[in-house]
Formats: sequence, structure tokens, C-alpha cells
Amino acid sequence: MKIKLDENIPAKLIGDLSELGYDALSVYQQGLKGTSDSLLWEKVQTEQRFFITQDLDFSDSIKFRPGAHAGILLIRLREPGRLKLRQKIQDLFANKSPEDNWYGAFIVLSDHKIRIRAAK
Repeated sequence: MKIKLDENIPAKLIGDLSELGYDALSVYQQGLKGTSDSLLWEKVQTEQRFFITQDLDFSDSIKFRPGAHAGILLIRLREPGRLKLRQKIQDLFANKSPEDNWYGAFIVLSDHKIRIRAAK
């Protein structure tokens, strides 16, 4: 799975996800920090990457309907410190089963649950 980390996601996750076998890039690596959401989304779409963000501009599951993209993971933690964010995301991907097909899904991860709207 190819993954893109938004600028509000700890860049240290690149190494964590790579160790788990994922092809992860960050907005920082590509010089996209501060890029508008529309241009960033265009880049994510072109690269066909699963996008991990905390940005509520990507929270509209109608605008970003499942199946119309490579996937979005929206992180909604009450206290999203860098360490907690990193740990929650790392745990999520470490426990992801190969049978879990997240391609095209719209996923929301909160403190106590995960909601997955799969592509149809």
C-alpha cells in the first residue's frame, strides 16, 4: 500500500510504516508543506496514495466518497500529541490484516474506535 502523510501527521511514521512494509511518503519530503488542500489532494490522487490526515477539510465522506480515491484515514483524537498520534497509527497498521482491503475506503480513527466505510 502506498501512503501519504499530511503535514499534521508525525513524519517519523514514515520509518515505522516502512518497517511494516508500506511505501510511505510525507508532505514534507515532497516539498508540499503549506500547499492548498486542493493541490495536495490532486497530488495524492495522481500518486494513488492512501492519505492520512487530521485535517477536517477532508472529513466530508460525500465529497470524498469511498471508492473515488485510494483511501483516507482521518484521525480524530481528543488529545492528538505527536507521540499519541504516532502510536495510534503505528498500532492500527501493525494490526491490519492482509485481508483488510482499505483501498478506496474512508476511515475515521478516534480514541476508542475505528469506522470504516469501504469502497463499493
